[in-house]
Amino acid sequence: MRIRTAVAVPAASAAAAVLLSAAPQSQAVTAARAADLRCAAQSLAVRAKAVSGDPTVVRVSVTNRSSRACLVDRVPTVTFGDLDGAALPTPAGGTGTYRLPAGRAAHADVRTIGDPADPEARRVAVVTVAASAAQRGRSFTAAQLGTGPRVLVWEPVTTWWQPTRAAADRAAGLSR
Repeated sequence: MRIRTAVAVPAASAAAAVLLSAAPQSQAVTAARAADLRCAAQSLAVRAKAVSGDPTVVRVSVTNRSSRACLVDRVPTVTFGDLDGAALPTPAGGTGTYRLPAGRAAHADVRTIGDPADPEARRVAVVTVAASAAQRGRSFTAAQLGTGPRVLVWEPVTTWWQPTRAAADRAAGLSR
């Protein structure tokens, strides 16, 4: 997979250069956006931490450490220990991409469980967060997240990436 990525990046850059040089001035911005490439995992810094006083909500962020804008999935991929599946996007329809400018961060909130007293709750020791489903992401222990000895999970949801933490909180219904 690393070889394909290494070959795809120069080829995509060359294709973008051809598009930009052939495009009329009015279409250059559109062509430049089309030239944005997927963010390489090594150019991203992924962070996660439970909301103080509410271990059922985890704030996640991804920062683009590269020198150019790139694309991540519209919603983070959040998985829980060895459980099947990932947090579902809210609102629904989370397919697509999010443009992450160079040096900037995007934020999302993850609600791991609606009711901590739910008898169906599962308990996991690790939560993994990735900016795109094709990436491995970064794993965080419950202790690193600040959720106690385990993370309670049942029907988890995640917001789409947002430009600020406050916007992610509003999308999750944590603030107005």
